[in-house]
Amino acid sequence: MNPFIGAPNKQKSILGIGNALIDVLIHISDDAVLKKFGLPKGSMTLVDATLSEEIKKETKGSTRNIQTGGSAANTIHGISRLGGQCGYIGKISDDELGNFYLEDFKKNRINTHFFFSETGTGHATGLISPDSERTFGTYLGAAMELTAEEMIPDIFRNYGIMHIEGYLVQNHALIEAAMKTAHENGLLISIDMASFNIVAANLDFLQHIVREYVDIVFANEEEAMSFTGKQPEKALSEIAEMCSIAVVKLGAHGSLIKSGNRIIRIEAIPAKSVDTTGAGDIYASGFLYALAENLDLEVAGKIGSLLAGNVVEVVGAKIPEETWDSLLPLIENLKTK
Repeated sequence: MNPFIGAPNKQKSILGIGNALIDVLIHISDDAVLKKFGLPKGSMTLVDATLSEEIKKETKGSTRNIQTGGSAANTIHGISRLGGQCGYIGKISDDELGNFYLEDFKKNRINTHFFFSETGTGHATGLISPDSERTFGTYLGAAMELTAEEMIPDIFRNYGIMHIEGYLVQNHALIEAAMKTAHENGLLISIDMASFNIVAANLDFLQHIVREYVDIVFANEEEAMSFTGKQPEKALSEIAEMCSIAVVKLGAHGSLIKSGNRIIRIEAIPAKSVDTTGAGDIYASGFLYALAENLDLEVAGKIGSLLAGNVVEVVGAKIPEETWDSLLPLIENLKTK
């Protein structure tokens, strides 16, 4: 069952908060560029504007595409496409990239709570290796200037769940202020651990906020290891002792969910992986949407898995429109089983 069944109706609306970034996704022929710029494969590394431009110059002959990104933003986009009620907090600039970002959210009927900065809109350069693993060099720009003082209660009051990305952990005051305000306003709190190196560098703080505020934790295998020092099954149990629902994502091997004494194993759907960008984000879309709709945890995991299996077959973190057309009837079937 869903442990939140019976919660107030406002629970159906989900608020995301994260780094508002434009994703610049680039296919690389080998991993030499990762070594040249000191980017650990499969991780997210913060870079300054100069290094970001150097990476782009080094890969200027490679295939690339541009879309709105940021982990929590990707999750909120997915919830919107599922028909869920949702909103997003982030900071952008009144520049070309920022306007692109804002228009994309309006087009997708997402309530926006944007703050603006003179600093340019942030962007993440995603380098996609031949094995489909993605590595990000991220220039935060305006996104880095989102502050604890901007986490005002009025933003949170009409939502039931807040989903926050672990990438915000570079600002401890911000992430704790957002969680404290959400908690005081009765929201359930969900966090995605974001990246194994981010977890390792902020372990004590992350463990503190999970124990203090968080209801739902999403982590992939590497993040769960960084967070607990344990393999997936044992990591799942340890995380579940800190919160109401723990989810450990295992890529092609599916996912594990634990709530109380109940453990659920979700199989991955067959997929030809092209780019893993956004797989965890869109899994969270399906899972949180299902929780908001008062569906069982197993159904939530299956919807998440279905979405993740489809996004890895395309470049970028967004499922194409024509794929959504075929997915939505399948999701309706899962909801009624």
